[in-house]
Amino acid sequence: MPGKTPREDRRTRYTRQIIKDTFLKLLNEKQFPEITVTEICKLADINRGTFYLHYYDTSDVLDDILNEILKETAGVIDHVLCPGQRMENCSYPFCDRLQSSGRYQALFLDDTISARIIEKMSENTKEDYVTWLMSHSLLTFQEAEAIFYFQMNGCLAINKVMLRNHCPDWKQIQQTIDRFIRAGLESFLIHDQRDEKN
Repeated sequence: MPGKTPREDRRTRYTRQIIKDTFLKLLNEKQFPEITVTEICKLADINRGTFYLHYYDTSDVLDDILNEILKETAGVIDHVLCPGQRMENCSYPFCDRLQSSGRYQALFLDDTISARIIEKMSENTKEDYVTWLMSHSLLTFQEAEAIFYFQMNGCLAINKVMLRNHCPDWKQIQQTIDRFIRAGLESFLIHDQRDEKN
């Protein structure tokens, strides 16, 4: 099958974007399980055949949106360790993006999507995080994995509450949570003796 022309690629990207935008618009009005392909097609002014050329179902659309957000964000390790110990740069980019963009906030506010967000974050970051933590501590795999899930679920819950309450000082709260997480992790980390002398 010959490759797509630039015009076809542009049309594909445009159609997929329309579907995602429509999905997010509906998510502002109802819970994820209530959104149907029929509604998306009607609101986006496309037929079902066009939808199914691009996505299997509404879950596939959600996964595409979550992948889009996560693709542009740094890893959990960068967030937790904050290179250079600069606390003002510690906000986890995934949470920061959801907080700052009205486009994605409905994802946080939908309780049925929370597990999907954690699942996607796990796919992208858990292995590196757990491996790093085990290599810098005496924690077992199960302990390091439990810390990972505790941190991810906790951060998601805090961000959800802050969005619902229209919290004006999100950055300050995020920095407080970052310091709390770092202090807890520090108690498990094994430090090189040379670092302690400096």
